[in-house]
Amino acid sequence: MKYITATIEMAEKIHFILHTTIRTIYPKYYPGEVVEFFCRHHSQEHVKEGITSGNMGVLVKEDVLVGTGCYDGNHITGVYVLPEYQGQGCGRKIMDCLESEIVKKYDTAVLDASLPAVCIYEKRGYKTTGHGILELNHDVKLVYEIMEKKLKGDEPGDLT
Repeated sequence: MKYITATIEMAEKIHFILHTTIRTIYPKYYPGEVVEFFCRHHSQEHVKEGITSGNMGVLVKEDVLVGTGCYDGNHITGVYVLPEYQGQGCGRKIMDCLESEIVKKYDTAVLDASLPAVCIYEKRGYKTTGHGILELNHDVKLVYEIMEKKLKGDEPGDLT
């Protein structure tokens, strides 16, 4: 497995990774309105903006793009792995790469965790610092955890 910087030529495959993962995993945790919100949010244009920022990468396994990750400053804005590659260390590899980039400039990484991912991030040492609620159509609420992890300092697991 290797994690490389995303290029504009990968936009369609990244869009596929995002939408396939959202439509497969999120319905187990969220109502349809939330699933559709995430799909609209992760539009082709949004993917291209992430690529253009230089902060989006893809995980390649045996010449297949299996996952993607992105950050903005010290905020991890997304980690997605195709369902058939989950549980194989792909998400861990993406997170390792994102945290390695963030620690170059920041002491702490921050992320907004979807319900399916909270336990995964807790195992990586992230702590919930708040809760977010986004009100959608039909009185549906998107609830998520605001989490952070100290990357530098005197704590175990220090990346420096």
